[in-house]
Amino acid sequence: MLSSEELLAIILKSLDDDKAEDIVQIDLRGKTSIGDYMVVCSGRSSRQVGAISEKLAERLKVEHGRTSKIEGKNTGDWVLVDTGDIIVHVFRPEVRDFYQLEKMWLTPEAEKA
Repeated sequence: MLSSEELLAIILKSLDDDKAEDIVQIDLRGKTSIGDYMVVCSGRSSRQVGAISEKLAERLKVEHGRTSKIEGKNTGDWVLVDTGDIIVHVFRPEVRDFYQLEKMWLTPEAEKA
């Protein structure tokens, strides 16, 4: 079984490999019970947002036996990939700017990947 930190590293590599932009990781431990980490990133288009999230879920399933829940894939504006310990949000840039999700959770020690 992967630790949250190992899973986070795998997710960040997958996002980077698929050219996700502006990747931000947020440590949620001690703040909420929804997960240990949140990752927020952007894709340049609806198609890329969908592809990034699908490839991430597929890699986690095939390579690590980890099933993820995906929401929002049909519109491609904002796709949520819930891996259990880590929640990944993939946005189109203008949608991300509108919701500013990471600002709700961001602390000074949050890291840019």
